[in-house]
Amino acid sequence: MPSVGPATLSVLDLAPVATGSSPGEALRHSIELAQHVEQLGYTRHWVAEHHNMPGIASSAPAVLIAHLAAATTTLRVGSGGVMLPNHAPLVVAEQFGTLEALHPGRIDLGIGRAPGTDQITAYALRRSLDPDADDLPKLLAELRGYFRGTNGRIRATPGEGDEPQIWLLGSSDFSARLAAQLGLPFSFAHHFMPANTLGALELYRSGFVPSADLDAPYASIGVQVVVAETDERARYIHAPGGLSFLRLRRGEPGRFPSPEEAAAYEYTPAEREFVDRWTSTHVVGSPETVRRELLELQRRTGADELIVTTMVHDHADRLRSYELLAEALSGADAARAA
Repeated sequence: MPSVGPATLSVLDLAPVATGSSPGEALRHSIELAQHVEQLGYTRHWVAEHHNMPGIASSAPAVLIAHLAAATTTLRVGSGGVMLPNHAPLVVAEQFGTLEALHPGRIDLGIGRAPGTDQITAYALRRSLDPDADDLPKLLAELRGYFRGTNGRIRATPGEGDEPQIWLLGSSDFSARLAAQLGLPFSFAHHFMPANTLGALELYRSGFVPSADLDAPYASIGVQVVVAETDERARYIHAPGGLSFLRLRRGEPGRFPSPEEAAAYEYTPAEREFVDRWTSTHVVGSPETVRRELLELQRRTGADELIVTTMVHDHADRLRSYELLAEALSGADAARAA
């Protein structure tokens, strides 16, 4: 397992649509966030594909990535991820080939296999629920063939010769094994399935086969993080995330609630247990609290990179959280160097 060193920080952005806001405002906030974290020294800014969720505006990653890349200069931007079974590989190759051609060396194509939505919406996207249509290795091979010009008479333009950095994403061991087999970087959804993190990372590292893409395993983990000036303030602005997830699991997705809504909601004992279990691995608190917990998480997992997602109601709180996090871990790096 790699030793713990200075943390490489990146962003996973779902473009949350807050109560009283609109998707357009959420997308503009995403662009402002990318510019903000670029100045703070974050490595990459990923957006995630979700559908039929009124509280998430990142349903068209390639379109949003184009705006993020145009609004920044050094930040890597990409998908965390594109759900490949939802799309024809040729379309994804052309979209991300276009992005790479416009912004060479700055585009990431993170790929997942889950639908990113409910089954009815998955059918609307895929027009089929045939299990063969979910064959990620086959779809991935076709996609990479377009970037490399090996798919016979069908040529992706742009696409061929403009291959972004491809990552595999997952919350189980399937993508971990596939990423290892193909020698690709791997990002695990610790923020979504923390019980599987250590096992998946071990499978990835132990099975890794060096490739032209990567000569040694490189793994990131997604982490839910909220930082504020005090532990109490951080818990307060983090609380809506639990209520939002509860509503989603009840089949009642909506706009992202405010801290006042979350504070006023009367949880049943079962609901409180559900939310507490869901948020138990989130890293929430003051800069010192979060610094300590993230360094311990990095030590346990050996993650090369932390992909931080911060779901809060107010945009100013989200900007401030990423700022405080960068400051806290920069201080930790300086202390270790001393």
